[in-house]
This record gives sequence, structure tokens and C-alpha cells, in this order.
Amino acid sequence: MLAGMSGHRGPLLVFSLLLLASLGLAPPAASASPRWVVSWAASPVVGSTIPWSDCPAGTGLTDRTVRNVVFASVGGSQVRVRLTNAFGSAPMRIGHASVAVQSANADAVPGTVRELRFHGGRSVTIPAGRELFSDPVPLRVAALSTLLVSVYVPGPTGPITNHPFTAQGNFLAPGDQATAVAGGAYGNTPCWMFADGVDVVPTRPIVGSVVALGDSITDTSATTGNANHRWPDYLARRLDAGHGPGLSVVNAGLGGNRVLLPREGEPYWGIPAVDRLERDVFSQTGVRTVILLEGVNDIGYDATAPDLIAGLADIAAQTHAAGLRIIGGTITPFGGSFIESPTRNETWLEVNDWIRHSGTFDAVVDFAAATAAPGNPMALDPAYDSGDHLHPNDAGTEAMANAIDLSQLLPHHLAATG
Repeated sequence: MLAGMSGHRGPLLVFSLLLLASLGLAPPAASASPRWVVSWAASPVVGSTIPWSDCPAGTGLTDRTVRNVVFASVGGSQVRVRLTNAFGSAPMRIGHASVAVQSANADAVPGTVRELRFHGGRSVTIPAGRELFSDPVPLRVAALSTLLVSVYVPGPTGPITNHPFTAQGNFLAPGDQATAVAGGAYGNTPCWMFADGVDVVPTRPIVGSVVALGDSITDTSATTGNANHRWPDYLARRLDAGHGPGLSVVNAGLGGNRVLLPREGEPYWGIPAVDRLERDVFSQTGVRTVILLEGVNDIGYDATAPDLIAGLADIAAQTHAAGLRIIGGTITPFGGSFIESPTRNETWLEVNDWIRHSGTFDAVVDFAAATAAPGNPMALDPAYDSGDHLHPNDAGTEAMANAIDLSQLLPHHLAATG
């Protein structure tokens, strides 16, 4: 049969290559370069002291190893890690780093620790304001698994670019423990430091990544710690359960973040969403779609509806100019919370009406309707309320992920099911 078809292999090969290209998949040629996609990332902020947190990013570290615990949305056969000095005011010296599959707590699965190299060297200096990827290492990573990214710094570092609110326990040890399998030398720390991205060469067809741009409701909400119950995590599970080509998921949420303005004197909430797109969204490997859910903190600071709408429209325009799709998410209810007032309620209604009906976005996901109390669209459903009437709980974030039409993330003929 194969011999009988040999005369048609040329046209078939051309057709196959064109089909793969149309799906965004690399052809299976032996000479093809690995096709990378981001599997995990977190949006960084400047190192500063947070009054209620013992994260040491504000003061810095000397002769310490950070072991970051991160959730891989898709699996792969090779890994590279992105380290960041995005908000540093001086070069940052990295002495040693590794990536491994987590066993439990700070312990790695034996045989999975991979020392990271940077242009072939064990140590590297990251210039102020820059980020860099490690050299690739072979490591079998399962989708929805947990990795340990360990970074040793001789220091003193000064303030460390970090992600402060993680809903995840991370670890800190004296000396160089980067390649230690056992985690007995490590104590606890709440923040992710130095690492802000992990890319993989996927082991199943992954056509790109979707980036969730948001505030605390995206970042951590009031979800259970060490459980990966943020709504982007639930979205990753839905996509992983689908058949055919899929997407990885990036959480670009920042607790307390605003669309329009920084929060004066509190740099740990990050720079405004309109100003962080290039680094936090557009630079993610393989990004193709953005889901935007921001604005409740602006409303809490009495932003007007026209100003907030202008900011959201600016984000949409920047995203389209970058050649990406953007899905607008309606702002979830906050009735009964500390930010509620009649004026703010009116702003919320006006902004959500614009998100739903303006046509600014390529599609809309109605997070507000998905989480609202029966008969009261202004308040969270009690089953989804974490208790502060503002942040959804685990069930609420799962409902948010379930509200997303997966066909809006992928072309219709590639849409996963689940």
C-alpha cells in the first residue's frame, strides 16, 4: 500500500505541512527546532517590605537559596527557566540554579534535579531591568504537576524582583542548596523570588498560551493555599482534559493591582495594568489570547466609569496591536463588601454593560453572572463567597473557569472539550 502511494507523497507532504502550519504546529522534521511554550509564569513587582509579610524581597538576601514552587499548566520533555531582575536597580548575580519535579514540600523527586546553565556557565549576572532564560535541560514534566525552581545568590542582593502573593508555600535555605534533593535545610517563605517563568517543549500538541491578566481575584483570590485553585488553574485543568491541540495558561494576576494608576506608597501591588502588558503578557512564549479581568480596585479607589472604560479599551487596543485576541471579563460582584457604595455600584454596572456590549473585545466571559447570587446580581453567590463578599472562594473560582467558552480560546475546529 505504501509503495502504491509513493507517487503521491510529494503533494501529501506539502498538504500535511500546510495543515500543520495552519494549526500553529511545527512540522515533524528532524531538523526542526524545538517549539517552546510557557507552562508557568508570574508577574513580578519591585522588591519592597510588606508590613504583614515576612517575604525578604524588600531587604534582600546574602548566601541564600530560594526554592520556588510552581504549577505547570502543560507538560513537556525539555525545560527552560526565566529569571528576572526586571525591577532591580543594579545587576543581580545568580550563583547556582536548578529545576526539579516536586515530591513534597521542599523535597525533589530523586533523579529529577537538573542544574541550570546560562550560556554554558553555572553562574550569571542579570543586568538591571532585564530577564533571561536558562539553557534548556531535558526533564519529563507532566501536565498539572508541580516543579521546584531553586536559585542560589551569594549576595548581598539588595531588593529582589518578586511576586509577593502566591497562595503557595515556598522555601528558603542558608548557603547553596540549589541542587539538593532533600529539602531539610529549607524553611518557609511566602513569595516567589528571581523566577518568573518556565517554558517547556510540549509532549502533546499545544498551539500556544492564554494569559489571564488581572488582580487578586486572578492572582490568588481567597483560595486554598498549596492547592492550585485559582481560576486560571481550573482553566488549565479544563484545557488539559480536552482532546486535540490545546493551550497552556499563564496567570498574570497581581493582588491589589489597578488598571489606571499605581497605589502610592505600596509598590507591592505592582504597576498599573495598562503599563505592564509588554513584559507580563506580550513577552510570554507562544501567547495568542488574553483574558482581561481588572477594575474592581479602581472602582474601590473611586475611578469613574469613563476613565476605567478608557483604560480597559487601551489594554484591548494594545493587545490587538500586538496581534493577539482579547476576551473581556465582566467584573465580579462586590455587594456587601467594604468597597461597596451607591456610586461604586453604578460604576460597576456601567463598566460591565460596556464590557458586554461595546464590541471592544473579541469575545466576552461573564464572570459577574457566573458568580452572582440568585436574584441579586450585585452580590456574590453565598456558595462562592470567601466571606469578604469580594473574593470568590475555591468553588467560585472553579465556576469562573467553567464560564469560559473554550471555543473562544481556540479556533472552532481546534476547541478542546471539557
